[in-house]
Amino acid sequence: MEFPPVEAANEDGLLAVGGDLSMERLLLAYKNGIFPWFNDDSLILWWSPDPRMVLFPKKLRISKSMRKILRDDVFELTQNMCFEKVMELCGKVERSGQDGTWITPEMKSAYTELHKAGWAKSYEVWENGELVGGLYGVDLGHVFCGESMFSLKPNASKFAFIKMALGLEQNGYALIDCQVHTDHLESLGAELIPRNRFMKILKRQLGAGQ
Repeated sequence: MEFPPVEAANEDGLLAVGGDLSMERLLLAYKNGIFPWFNDDSLILWWSPDPRMVLFPKKLRISKSMRKILRDDVFELTQNMCFEKVMELCGKVERSGQDGTWITPEMKSAYTELHKAGWAKSYEVWENGELVGGLYGVDLGHVFCGESMFSLKPNASKFAFIKMALGLEQNGYALIDCQVHTDHLESLGAELIPRNRFMKILKRQLGAGQ
């Protein structure tokens, strides 16, 4: 079940092909800085890109407009209220520059099992009792590995990310792994760091939690 060392990944970050999405393999991957990302018609592909997009919670950037939204209680945030629905919408809702087809039925099943075991978590955004945004990811304890987000109303996914980051900072989390660069994440304060730095932080945090 072992993965190759992350340094063996190619220029695009592809590290390994094949295997399965068992809970044991997924947790081993995340704890070693690796994540799956593949289309429905391909073998399972495992990635560890260099550089790595991350957010240090203390560097979270909140715009004036988002501060007003936070202050005015436009949205309500919950956690783990409807994990499967969040995953479903992350796969269905179109996002500029991002293809949601990689959230396959196999992925949904695997991450739902992770959720039932307490590893995968969701954040939901509500407006007047309606689910309008959210995100999900894998929580390793002091490192949260973000997977995907969706928004049915302007700023709903930003609200989820900001509220999550603020809460993780309060609980002493060192890092939110955003995996790859997007302008959306960069606008919130996420940055690219060398993979070897990411791995050092990850291993240090995992060691501290044991």
